[in-house]
Amino acid sequence: MYIVEGNIGAGKSTFLKLLAKQTPEISIVLEPVYSWQDKTYGESLLANFYQQPKRWAYTFETLTMMCRVKEHMQEQENPDLNRIFERSIYSGHYCFAKNSFANNFLNKVEWHMYEDWFNFLVPTRCQTPVGFIYLRTAPDICYERAKKRNRSAEKTLQLSYLKQLHQRHDDFLIDKKEVIPQLKETPVLILDCDQEFEADSKKFQEHVAAVQTFLAQTQATFSATRALQKQINK
Repeated sequence: MYIVEGNIGAGKSTFLKLLAKQTPEISIVLEPVYSWQDKTYGESLLANFYQQPKRWAYTFETLTMMCRVKEHMQEQENPDLNRIFERSIYSGHYCFAKNSFANNFLNKVEWHMYEDWFNFLVPTRCQTPVGFIYLRTAPDICYERAKKRNRSAEKTLQLSYLKQLHQRHDDFLIDKKEVIPQLKETPVLILDCDQEFEADSKKFQEHVAAVQTFLAQTQATFSATRALQKQINK
């Protein structure tokens, strides 16, 4: 599997929906925002988090980790490598939860509890993705896109928060700071998405070509590595 990552408002959902139309051989799995944005749990936990982060950070981050781990473990059984997921357990941890702790939305006890669950569930139970696709977008552009789409849960979204998350994504996907060893060697395709690719077909075609090349190259390496491991284990 592959994972598309990026800040709030980077254009992940739009990018994946366009990609699905352009490349039917690639399966797309969108982020289950409905699980924490709408009424699945009786109220919008996402809106609650934005409005009262200290009260809701642990509840929200634990819920999103639970949803993503379940999905990851289910989908990793699928042998089809041409599957791209929107966001992951990894950005949930290294970007969002870590940022909540840095802002004191999570206290030390809550952070350590969250980390214990992450370290118990992820490194040994969740297979590392074949690669990440990082839609890198400037925070001010993300902010304008988020305001334009006008999701009810994001009405209190602040530019300062998006700037923090932008740095967290760079730390995670470019510099790979403090990530688990399995992710150190995981390849990352970085796409500059400041330009509005939805309205610029030429720019989007460049992104599509880059994704197709990335998938072909990484799958060749992945298959060779897997074959070698099988030989060693015989």
